[in-house]
Order: sequence, then C-alpha cells, then structure tokens
Amino acid sequence: MLDLSGVHSAYGPIEVLKDVTLAVREGEIVALIGANGAGKTTTLMAVSAIHKIKAGEILFNGRSIADAAPHEIVRLGISQVPEGRRIFPRMSVEENLEMGAYARNSDLEIRKDLEHVFQLFPILKERRRQLGGTLSGGEQQMLAIGRALMARPKLLLLDEPSLGLAPKIVSQIFSVIKNLNAEGVTILLVEQNAFAALKLAHRAYVLETGRVVLSGEAAGLLTNPQVRKSYLGIN
Repeated sequence: MLDLSGVHSAYGPIEVLKDVTLAVREGEIVALIGANGAGKTTTLMAVSAIHKIKAGEILFNGRSIADAAPHEIVRLGISQVPEGRRIFPRMSVEENLEMGAYARNSDLEIRKDLEHVFQLFPILKERRRQLGGTLSGGEQQMLAIGRALMARPKLLLLDEPSLGLAPKIVSQIFSVIKNLNAEGVTILLVEQNAFAALKLAHRAYVLETGRVVLSGEAAGLLTNPQVRKSYLGIN
C-alpha cells in the first residue's frame, strides 16, 4: 500500500532522513521505532506531504504522492494523528470530529462514522458538547484518533499515541488500534514504547539518525539483542 524508496529530507542544511526505504502492506500494522531525533515523525510528515522530501519516491497504492498537497493526501485515504494530539481546543468534541470529515460530502455516511467513533470511545459521546481543550490528555488522544478516522482512511498514521498517558489509558488506546486494524485499517505506528509497539505490530523498522538500520517481523525484533539492549532496556 505504501512504499518509501530512497527518501531524503532536511530542515534547512540539516539532513534528517537519509535514504529511507520502507513498505507497508495492506492490512498490516507496521511500527517505526527509534530514539528521539531519529526521524520517525519526519517520516510521517513526509508521507502526509506536510514536510516535502528532497529526493526519493513515496508511492501510495502505486501512485506517486511526493508532490501532492496535504489535503490531497487525505482525500486519497491517508490520515495522520499527530504527536501532541493538536485538537482544536475551542471547538467542541463533536465539532473536532466533524472537522475530520471536511473532505467528505455525504451527511449520512459522516453521521454513521461519527457513531462508530462514539462506539470506539464512549467517553467522547458523553463529552460531545464539551470543548476539546477541557478534556484530559487521554480523552484528547481519543479525540485526535477519532478525528482522523472521520476521514475514513485506508492508511492511518499514528505518531506517539501513548505519549504522556497513564498505563490504563495506553492499554485502551492500543486495544482500539488493534480493533481498527481488524476492521481493515492499515496502520503505520510511531511509538516511544518500543515493547508495546512490537507486541502490537506485524512488522517493524528501526530508525537511527535518519537511516533504517534494522527491519523485520516484529516478533523477531523483540528477541534481537541490539533491539533489546537499545530500545527495550534488556541486556
């Protein structure tokens, strides 16, 4: 579904991605792990066309998207849940969710998807009239995921969904991610909790200073000595 080939990206003179090549097959959860500053978020931003690449190719279902605009990426079927949630704090929960469907025009289908989000996250239905900025961190993360789902994506990009959340909420978020994948949503997951990411994913890539240094089945990477020492804290 998604192919990055030889991707280079920079912020001014600082090269962040250096010849990144990776693939996400339809129906998979693929994890992207690495230390802070490794280029994980930049990779997602490149796929979303928020940050333009300097060289290389990005294909979505065989179509080049490297030169597309961000709103075109959404219409093609890619939604991103950004690090830090970035919900609209002065809009209600329901208005935030409706913003996720801005590229769609079937009111009936939008209402159906809104109810689906409320089934996934019942607390959002309870808080539907509440301003987004007054929600807890976990509720805001649920809202950010729900907003992305309102675009009805084929590929969901998740950037650090567990960041700053209590273990109970993290467990709930990861359970929803697993269920979404079972419903047919393909997922590219960036996650600081490498152990949880590898337990959830089918395959994974390890980024170090902008380069893919390891890749393979997630279960295999869980037992890889380099991964265990560097990212799982296990000697």
